[in-house]
Amino acid sequence: MADDEIRAAGAADVAAVKAVTDAAYHHYIERIGVVPRPMERDHAADVAAGRVFVTGDPVVGLVVLEEHQDHLYLDNIAVHPGVQGTGVGRRLLHFVDARARALGLPEVRLHTNAMMWENQRIYPKYGYEIVERRVDGPYDRVHYRKRLD
Repeated sequence: MADDEIRAAGAADVAAVKAVTDAAYHHYIERIGVVPRPMERDHAADVAAGRVFVTGDPVVGLVVLEEHQDHLYLDNIAVHPGVQGTGVGRRLLHFVDARARALGLPEVRLHTNAMMWENQRIYPKYGYEIVERRVDGPYDRVHYRKRLD
């Protein structure tokens, strides 16, 4: 696999998906006071369901996607801290847009914790707009959408 290829994850990638997710989110535990939901996901089930796409050899980035009737939900995007700032996240976000278009879906939706300030600076740069802010249990989340052409 070329370093910039994005492919569907397979069973052999589950450990890497967990490792990259944990590395990307671990520093948020202290800040938000709870374990971020992506760290608690059943990664094997997500991979088996075809919802996880990865990049890098070894894996350095991933997205977890859920198809809905009227949108593509970006459940998780994670980039290993060792390669953050090198364009991996940008390529993954472009992949999400292309995937939604290929599926004939008019928009992408996602949410991020309100305490993950970095994400709130990134998503608007890629065309996402805030829809609402909502508290769900211990999570204070900012919900975004991106309408596609």
